[in-house]
Amino acid sequence: MIDFTSIGSAVLEQLKYNPSSPLIFSSGLFLFAFCLFALFYPLFQKKDIGRVIYLTLFSLFFYYKTSGIFFLLLVGLSLSDYTLGYLIARAKSELKSKLIVALSISINLGLLCYFKYTNFFITILNDVSGGDWLDFQNIFLPVGVSFFTFQSMSYIIDIYRKEITPVKRWIDYLFYLSFFPQLVAGPIVRAKDFIPQIYRDTVVTKEMFNYGFFLIITGLFKKAIISDYISLNFVDRVFDAPLLYSGFENLMGVYAYALQIYCDFSGYSDMAIGIALILGFHFPKNFDSPYKSATITEFWRRWHISLSSWLRDYLYISLGGNRKGRLRTYINLFMTMLLGGLWHGAAMRFVLWGALHGTALAVHKFSMTMWSSFKPDGSLMSPWRRVIGVLITFHIVCLSWILFRADSMTVVKSIISQIFTDFRFALIPEIILGYKEVFLLFAIGYALHFTRSGFTVRFRSLMDKMPLFIKALMLALLIWTVMQIKSSTIQPFIYFQF
Repeated sequence: MIDFTSIGSAVLEQLKYNPSSPLIFSSGLFLFAFCLFALFYPLFQKKDIGRVIYLTLFSLFFYYKTSGIFFLLLVGLSLSDYTLGYLIARAKSELKSKLIVALSISINLGLLCYFKYTNFFITILNDVSGGDWLDFQNIFLPVGVSFFTFQSMSYIIDIYRKEITPVKRWIDYLFYLSFFPQLVAGPIVRAKDFIPQIYRDTVVTKEMFNYGFFLIITGLFKKAIISDYISLNFVDRVFDAPLLYSGFENLMGVYAYALQIYCDFSGYSDMAIGIALILGFHFPKNFDSPYKSATITEFWRRWHISLSSWLRDYLYISLGGNRKGRLRTYINLFMTMLLGGLWHGAAMRFVLWGALHGTALAVHKFSMTMWSSFKPDGSLMSPWRRVIGVLITFHIVCLSWILFRADSMTVVKSIISQIFTDFRFALIPEIILGYKEVFLLFAIGYALHFTRSGFTVRFRSLMDKMPLFIKALMLALLIWTVMQIKSSTIQPFIYFQF
């Protein structure tokens, strides 16, 4: 006899928030929930308000499954900035508009600073004072708070700049802010790019579906196979105890982390863009083979494009950009990246990470003004200069990734020390054989990254011609492979912590 009570209890348990098992794109629960959601989506696809409500409810459930009761924070912020955006548009004076913008930014940054930086600043204060007179630790960081506060601020600022008009309904703004593909780890979608899509008929062409499916497949491969495997079986081991490994292993650990974070984050972005496409919505491209960059400036045009363009348009330009002389330009670049580093994490190593990139950008900017041979990107360089530029830029980025991944500055020092003082060339063949699966995925990942774009175009064209049955079989095979190699513990996306 079927025990419906037990089945019901099991289902309800899956619907509850579990902090140790957040809902992510590569999980079985998400695949099941999304398939169930997609089954009924066509019923609402042609209905404006029905589509918005249906998508919003699923998005709020998705966020509840990643951050629990803090989904109410998202709802509250949507109410606040929807109202303030409306008031800015109706303001009778410039002063009143500025005051409302200042209020909105204060609310957004206040939320971000409270949840993300309270512990950080209290720790610094206690260290400086030499005591524990403040004890306010372990504040929970809601997943994706850095992303949806940035999206909300861009909406308010764009209304003030008269680049957009306020949304017609509050539910439209809640939908924009909570849309689940990009909610917890980006890309950061601008209101002026997304909101007009809400009021258009949702059409999913064959080309959109095929491209969306291609992005989901490639994103899942990058995240769940390459990134997770090399993380669990090599990167985590080296960074947890660098002194137990040779300099060669430490160097390979750094190179492997560079691949891991790229495959993890770009894999998530690919899946987010792909899921949005098959639902009828377009997101901007977020990565463009960043390790092919020949300058640090080019790197930031290719890496996390939605964040770097946000920092440029709303922070760098607001600080004065390049309009106030060379020295001020260099300072503005440095300050933008310093704050960008702090945005990534409440720790001194993230501040140093941002400072390193800010210094590199300023030095490159200065070099371009002094010597004509320095170019903004590799497309303007001769082949040999581009190769040298790619090698130098890649290693600057890898040096910064050590700060990004290490748990402490002690680990940073240990890794760098091992690389330069304990390389052990004789052990290299033995190390490669000992980690042959890791180095195979390592080679595949970098080969695919540096392959000419024509290969990707041909592979996508081949997938476009496949019948739906073959695509479903390919997805099932990929999911089965993921299940075979996955760890017993869930591997959240790296940018969930930001």
